[in-house]
Amino acid sequence: LAHLFKYDSVHRTYRGDVIANEGSISIDGDELKVLSEKDPAKLPWGDLGVDLVLESTGRFTTGEDAAKHIAGGAKKVIISAPAKGEDITIVMGVNHDKYDAAAHNIISNASCTTNCLVPMVKIIRDAFGFRHGSMTTIHSYTNDQQILDLPHKDLRRARAAAVSMIPTTTGAAKATSLVIPEVKGKIDGISVRVPTPDVSFTDLVVEVERATTIDEVNATFRKAAADGPLKGIVDYSEDELVSSDYIGNPFSCILDAKSTNVIDGTLVKVCGWYDNEWGYSSRCVDLLHFVGVRL
Repeated sequence: LAHLFKYDSVHRTYRGDVIANEGSISIDGDELKVLSEKDPAKLPWGDLGVDLVLESTGRFTTGEDAAKHIAGGAKKVIISAPAKGEDITIVMGVNHDKYDAAAHNIISNASCTTNCLVPMVKIIRDAFGFRHGSMTTIHSYTNDQQILDLPHKDLRRARAAAVSMIPTTTGAAKATSLVIPEVKGKIDGISVRVPTPDVSFTDLVVEVERATTIDEVNATFRKAAADGPLKGIVDYSEDELVSSDYIGNPFSCILDAKSTNVIDGTLVKVCGWYDNEWGYSSRCVDLLHFVGVRL
């Protein structure tokens, strides 16, 4: 774990001090205890004084399973993935104000793609209305794919990740309705996994209620990025960049203004970049802080 923290194939080498100890890792002098336990209920969160757990194993994404951390002594759990049976799904900047500290103990931070898509949907819906929409995420490959052709329940994800463009499913569009209930049944989409290790690109097409222009759409996103609840979460770029330029970018969505298009006034296309690792991790930190100060 210490080695993998210090040396990252995408984000490169951590320049601080990382030391592997017996039962812990020391990073720049801060010692972090390392535990190995298959049953979260047996983790000594209470003894360690841990109030808030970030569940990032990918194995305990139901409300029932995540609640085992609470049985171990934690007060609340944030799942860094889409969940089932959670108390609330939160996308920072969009519905964080719905959080109820007394009622919400199992919280999902949704997915990296949902965190990119939902702000785009909100900005468009608030400004122009939202009849229906379709999205495609051009997504870097992840560890839910095979690196070589090997069995997988999804026959396309069974194919070598770094060789092909791989169409597959995404729950991001449907998860959007958990955060913005008004678009339930009005949006869906797919994912195309591509042979890059990090950074992804959401292409959203919406039939809006009020006629608009490319300039107005871009101005609306530029304003949302500069001021209001999405400041620090959404960014705006007119630079002609490519995916590798966004590695290490902390925003959930960076509007690619050069890709914005409007057809016949009401068919709007917007595209947003996101570092599906660094950007999403940044929102996990934001949500941890948001929930933590309200314990």
